[in-house]
Amino acid sequence: MASPSPLLDCGIDLETVKIVAKCLYFILFIPALLLNVMAAWISWKLKTKSSFIVYLKNLVAADLLMTFIIPLRVADRLPGSSLALRAFNCQFGSVLFYLCLYVSIVLMGVISLDRFFKIVQPGGKLLGQSAVFGRVVSAVVWVVLLSITTIPTMALTSEKPNTTNSAELCMAMKSDVGKQYHHAVIIICNGIFFVVLVVTGFSYTCIAKRVIESYRNSGSTNKDGKRKIKARVFIVLAVFLVCFGPYHITRILYVPEQVENKINCNWASLKAAKTMTLWLSTTNVCLDPLIYFLLCKAFRNKLCEFKILGQWFSTTAPANSEETSL
Repeated sequence: MASPSPLLDCGIDLETVKIVAKCLYFILFIPALLLNVMAAWISWKLKTKSSFIVYLKNLVAADLLMTFIIPLRVADRLPGSSLALRAFNCQFGSVLFYLCLYVSIVLMGVISLDRFFKIVQPGGKLLGQSAVFGRVVSAVVWVVLLSITTIPTMALTSEKPNTTNSAELCMAMKSDVGKQYHHAVIIICNGIFFVVLVVTGFSYTCIAKRVIESYRNSGSTNKDGKRKIKARVFIVLAVFLVCFGPYHITRILYVPEQVENKINCNWASLKAAKTMTLWLSTTNVCLDPLIYFLLCKAFRNKLCEFKILGQWFSTTAPANSEETSL
């Protein structure tokens, strides 16, 4: 079945949804490439003296790799795209895409904890804030996600595709064991998202509360500073929740229909919602550089070395400082 839309009268044209998604991915790719290449250049120049910088560099790497995979996802959706290309995307491209997505999610949670402990114990340096510790944690994140989600999924998506199962081609390429493992991986990934959401919300709320209390204890009347702190907390949480929340809620409902191959109107509506909310999650590759700018003074300093951008942004830290802020 090339598409369920001719067979289902659900008021949903999945082909139109695919075309819209393809256009949105194409529009997203150009700024994502520019922003992440710039972020990669800046992070490369930063001296790795703390765990935060290590996490930031790994987050940039995940976002950059995800950006490079976007054209493959667009090509997969082009009219007349070959079955071989779609199968390659199912077995490798999409799996790597999701790996980068969840590495980014986990690292954002780790960064929030890193900032939390820095505020809680500002006078000393915790073991967890060393560059060595950051490298170990980052390596564990990549290795665990690769071994649990990526490599097994690639291995279990190996059935020979044919032109009669294109409604859910990727699922048709999985064995029964592969389908059940896919369902288990989705449960794990959803659990990761909601745990990181709670950790991020708790960490940044505590950080904002602690910094505002320090203003009060010092007798400061800097209302503008307090507003900026609240705005930064709101932006970080809003980016995380708006980008990833709708997709994970939709995926909870969509995956059982997908695994059981229920090609019906409920499946079609969830398929359309999943397609669009996944694009919304992908916009995080453009929004993460904003978070780097808000959280890292060293990143802001390097950004200002660009002559044009230097006219827009001002720096408040020494050129070689790796001090981070909320």
